[in-house]
Amino acid sequence: MPRYARSEREALADLFGTLGPDAPTINEGWATRDLAAHLVLRERRPDAAGGLLLPPLRGHAERVRRRLAAQPWARLVGQVRRPPAWSPVSNRLTDELVNTMEFFIHHEDVRRARAGWLPRDLPAGLHRALWKRVAPLARLGLRRIPADVFVQAPGYGELSVGRGGEPVRVVGAPGELALFLSGRQRVARVQVAGPTAAVERLRAADLGM
Repeated sequence: MPRYARSEREALADLFGTLGPDAPTINEGWATRDLAAHLVLRERRPDAAGGLLLPPLRGHAERVRRRLAAQPWARLVGQVRRPPAWSPVSNRLTDELVNTMEFFIHHEDVRRARAGWLPRDLPAGLHRALWKRVAPLARLGLRRIPADVFVQAPGYGELSVGRGGEPVRVVGAPGELALFLSGRQRVARVQVAGPTAAVERLRAADLGM
């Protein structure tokens, strides 16, 4: 069985090693060092990882992330490449479920910050794995959008979500939809069709992950 979480992790760690700690990412204000520290915190510091979701804990999480980012770069990349077996999000039972989309998205955060990037030709199995995660992401991120949003990945699936109202259609490959629905609208290669105001509202919405 393919391990897409592992392959995306390895590809991102290789790219980190090639580009170094100060390369740009599409995450505003973050270089590669910041992104790598975020991933290490998520996997190795459960005492701080709650701050990724809970506002009252964000100050602690950010202080921990900055300390992690201050490590030697090779050590930090090594920690990204080899998560501990005890990690709640990266053990044998959870890795594929929790990390496939996480590492795909962050891999693209680095790839798409470079001039001349192009979408990758992904295997069909990875498209299918990403689509399984796009559906709940769409239901969560678009539930308050004042439109009837139709999300379609040709050949993989489709769904309708939103609060109702003007119809908007978002069409793309599962990986591109994952990027769009996680707040990377400006780099996602998708087609968005509908009334101009509704399309612009969706493209500017805070769908951040």
